[in-house]
Amino acid sequence: MTDSDLRQVSVIDLFSGAGGLSLGLRQAGMEIAAGIDIEESCRYAYESNIEAPFLAADVRDVTGDMLNRTWAPGHIRLLAGCAPCQPFSAYRRGADTSSEASWPLLDEFARLVSESRPELVTMENVPRIGSSAVFGRFVASLESLGYHVTWETCYGPLFGLPQHRRRLVLLASLLGPIDNPAPTNPDPAEVSVRAAISGLPRVEAGASDPSDPMHKARGLSPVNLKRIRASTPGGTWEDWPEELRAPCHRKSSGATFRNVYARMTWDDPSPTITTLAHNFGTGRFGHPEQDRAITLREAAVLQGFPTSYVFVAPGQPIYMTTVGRMIGNAVPPPIARAAGEHLLAHVRHTSVA
Repeated sequence: MTDSDLRQVSVIDLFSGAGGLSLGLRQAGMEIAAGIDIEESCRYAYESNIEAPFLAADVRDVTGDMLNRTWAPGHIRLLAGCAPCQPFSAYRRGADTSSEASWPLLDEFARLVSESRPELVTMENVPRIGSSAVFGRFVASLESLGYHVTWETCYGPLFGLPQHRRRLVLLASLLGPIDNPAPTNPDPAEVSVRAAISGLPRVEAGASDPSDPMHKARGLSPVNLKRIRASTPGGTWEDWPEELRAPCHRKSSGATFRNVYARMTWDDPSPTITTLAHNFGTGRFGHPEQDRAITLREAAVLQGFPTSYVFVAPGQPIYMTTVGRMIGNAVPPPIARAAGEHLLAHVRHTSVA
């Protein structure tokens, strides 16, 4: 192959969901061969935006031979993925998750690397996975196969993401030693909720923007409408009058939950966008000034998706829970793009070395 051929990278995205990782890698200049995910509900979003096939399959049923038939012939092959991270999430607050089905999925990722031997591997997940036994096995497996492996925790705003999100990014290569991607946006002050969503049209609680069905806000009960009106950006439920406080707030254990029923701050990055970011009561997901939770579109933009990204086919109902899960579970595209650009630079460097 020529140096030009070597610079072409073909990607298979395991656990692809709605396509956040694929989008970022495509923005970096890679060719997406396919996304693989068990959730059929993600097909429309993936295929419409990424313009690549979506294979609805359980990763346990996928084989290395299937992957090798899917990558573009003659390209450098990248196996990318974000195994479901719920067992490692900080939101689990120390719960015993060892029996959950998500635990073995990173082992399945390692199996597919072993069976297909792609030149490049990238894996993204929550930082807490870095101290887990399953992650240790994953790294050891890659190293035993001859991969050079590196990983670090990436802070979203340093990569252009308007969100206080930290993600572990692992890179591995058979081509040669590789280091971690450098921040692409050294000044976190440049990314904020204001810069990301202030230009979107106003929307009332329980309503949506006629020109964008995704710009849809969940309705609020009468008491929650009073609560959000009593909330200030960056404040807590402690700002409310006593009659609006829930019984759990009056308990000593409730005093630690200050980041629920709260508004975002305009000039800071948003909190971590979860699968329930459209719900005022599940985090600091109140709009900075409008009396509602953020919309699905706002959640997607704060997660790093462009406003043109589609999640549901035209004319089909938009279910808050379904789409919220697609958004919250997605790899933030700006972090994926930085990893992709770094991998491409690595390929160019090793192809001419």
